[in-house]
Amino acid sequence: MNRIKGKLLCGMALSCLLAACATTPATVDPAAKLDAVVAEADAAQKAGQTDKAVKLLKDATGAFPADKAPWVRLAQIKFDGENYGEAINYALEGLQRDPKDKVANSIVAVGGLRLSTKALNELRTQNDLNGNVRSEAQGLAKILRESLGETVLLPANPPRPKVIRPVVKKGAVPTSKPSTPAEPASGEANPFGSLQ
Repeated sequence: MNRIKGKLLCGMALSCLLAACATTPATVDPAAKLDAVVAEADAAQKAGQTDKAVKLLKDATGAFPADKAPWVRLAQIKFDGENYGEAINYALEGLQRDPKDKVANSIVAVGGLRLSTKALNELRTQNDLNGNVRSEAQGLAKILRESLGETVLLPANPPRPKVIRPVVKKGAVPTSKPSTPAEPASGEANPFGSLQ
């Protein structure tokens, strides 16, 4: 009887082992899984479901902590939505994983310039652009000019487009007025004008 029980237990153990091997899932390539998540987020973004895309990518940052792709994609979504602060933070996370990533570096540079321009405009409207802030802004403007190889960042008086006036025969009445370029609104003045 013990012998039968032993064989029975051994057979059951072998069956369980074989069943466990048969149901073990095949290993999934992590890169393929991440690509699928990023593709799903891109599809959600194109469908106008930005919140869903952001959630998918944030989940991917936890599931794939060493990969830059979800961070850089999050940065691009936030940049496109003109949320430059968050875009820069996500881009910096991407740069920690790949310091040479061109998209992340571009987002940090351009997003930073846009935030700086907005802040300088605010300071200028409040007449608070003086002292240390002014000298630091002038120093940054100089670095930008040197980096871009330009003597000025923005021309003080940008060239105006030529106005094409229709030829009107003597005695004829013109049917429409020629268009002239509109003057920039007072809030659209060159934020770096005093720094040139």
